[in-house]
Amino acid sequence: MAEDEVEGPSRRAFLAGAGAAGLAGVALSSVVWAAPAMAQIPGGGGAGGTGAGLPSVLDLTLDGMPAGLLFSAEGGQATSDVVVEKVGSDHIQKKHIANVKYEDIAVQCGTGMSKAFYNWIKASFDNKFERHSGSVRALNNRGEGTALDFTNALLTEIGMPALDAASKDAAKMTLKFKPETTRMKATTGFSQGAKAQKQWLPSNFRLEIDGIDCTKVNKIDAITVKQAFVEDPVGGLRDVTREPAYLEIPNLRVELPLGSGDTWFQWLEDFVVKGNNGDDKERGGSLTYLAPDNTSPLFVLTFKHLGIFKVAPDKMEAGAEGIRRVKAEMYCEQMTFDYKVGWA
Repeated sequence: MAEDEVEGPSRRAFLAGAGAAGLAGVALSSVVWAAPAMAQIPGGGGAGGTGAGLPSVLDLTLDGMPAGLLFSAEGGQATSDVVVEKVGSDHIQKKHIANVKYEDIAVQCGTGMSKAFYNWIKASFDNKFERHSGSVRALNNRGEGTALDFTNALLTEIGMPALDAASKDAAKMTLKFKPETTRMKATTGFSQGAKAQKQWLPSNFRLEIDGIDCTKVNKIDAITVKQAFVEDPVGGLRDVTREPAYLEIPNLRVELPLGSGDTWFQWLEDFVVKGNNGDDKERGGSLTYLAPDNTSPLFVLTFKHLGIFKVAPDKMEAGAEGIRRVKAEMYCEQMTFDYKVGWA
């Protein structure tokens, strides 16, 4: 195996603690799957159960095909708003249930997902708003576990990790998707399509912005793109359909040494102070998430119509030691996503 590859998340990576919770003892409204904790599976513990210390995995399927292993997953349970009626002559405040809704499903993953999975992300950035059905499964080493089946899910949030040149933690991507319906069930069968993952660290990245020196940027805030949607209750149906509306593109926030901020201050002076901030003065750029060799790209975010609006040095303190830093913040009108990993 290459040095920049790790087996993860794998069965060995998901070693359980002591014991496991049985499905019968779990409130569906608070189901949370997470590694390395033992998944909530039927028959957990006791004679004939999974026993303590056995491994478990979380996997995702999309449209009947394996999509890869997950670090964690939660949500997706049925819920409803409670409608409070006017108090009547009996002086009792009547209540009833409105339309059934389903919580967002949130998953964390790395670089070992399928191309179909990353294509779903790319399509959302491109305003194509694809719907997919699938299942999130929690399995023990005998292929027993639970599955949360979901239908016609829309991506509602795509979170790329914060970057820090000094960090040694593993980087993870966080996604949320809103299903039209979900159903929890017991399942059997082993995880399919598990692949070795390229190692992904938040310390390996390359930022480029037209005409700006980004070589000394050593921190970038997490980037979370959200997809707004509207609910469309259908007469005669208790389930609610959802239609995509638009993408909410976040600001880009970076940090670098104050002594390397000349081009950033010049951009702020021209764009904000002098008012040269038309569409033709906005800039393009890209953020490349790199493998540990600092050369091979994993994911690429491309920025369109960047406009700077703040460059703020750290607080000045007499007698302070260390390098003063500056934080710069830009708005962004459009982002696109590309990937250099994934399997068919």
